[in-house]
Amino acid sequence: MTDTTATTPDPSHLGQLRRERLLASRLYICTDLQRFIARPEAGPVEELDFEALRGFLSEAYAGGVDIIQIRDKQVSAQTELAALSLLKQVADEHGGLSAANDRADLALLAGVDVFHVGQDDLSTEQTRFILGDDVVIGRSCRTFEQVREADGDIGLDYFCTGPVWETPTKPGRAAVGVELPRQAAGLESSKPFFAIGGIDAQNIGEVTAVGTDRVVVVRAVTQAEDARAAAAALRGRLPA
Repeated sequence: MTDTTATTPDPSHLGQLRRERLLASRLYICTDLQRFIARPEAGPVEELDFEALRGFLSEAYAGGVDIIQIRDKQVSAQTELAALSLLKQVADEHGGLSAANDRADLALLAGVDVFHVGQDDLSTEQTRFILGDDVVIGRSCRTFEQVREADGDIGLDYFCTGPVWETPTKPGRAAVGVELPRQAAGLESSKPFFAIGGIDAQNIGEVTAVGTDRVVVVRAVTQAEDARAAAAALRGRLPA
């Protein structure tokens, strides 16, 4: 991704700009905050290591990541809000997109670009009521029926298909394999979709072979010794 000088977008064109960036996006990562949290022995108060988190986010974007989502249900609302606010700042510096999950209130306060919901979370209408029309909204899909519903939902901007392979980030959730991404690719939807779940540099070719040109990864970048190199390796396996 080309590094850009941070500017303040024209509010009247903000939604359009975000959606243009979404269409150009290929690599989307999700990260929790656990390795950036220090809990002093004196108490349960969380201390977010802003320097370490900023470093990771910057390296990931510099390596070719287009969207970064922070998702961590184990931290306080204040810690998550602080992390999302930092994410938004770094994303803007790199011309990328920032994303939140689960907490629409925190997404609104942090001003992130993207909000992602699951099948059992807020409806599209409820999410739009809270966040307005300029925020990009995506939804997770585990079946082809859900994919078709997402494709027909005029309030959604993108959807994800998975988990392709079993992953510890979704314990107990059965893998759908590459067939669901294959079906989604065959739908020729006007909406971009991302395959998600256990994808890494070793198996990404199995996903792209069925027509998927966008992926969401977690451990392949978040647990890498060199986040920039890991992101670059994945981005190099995806279409320009």
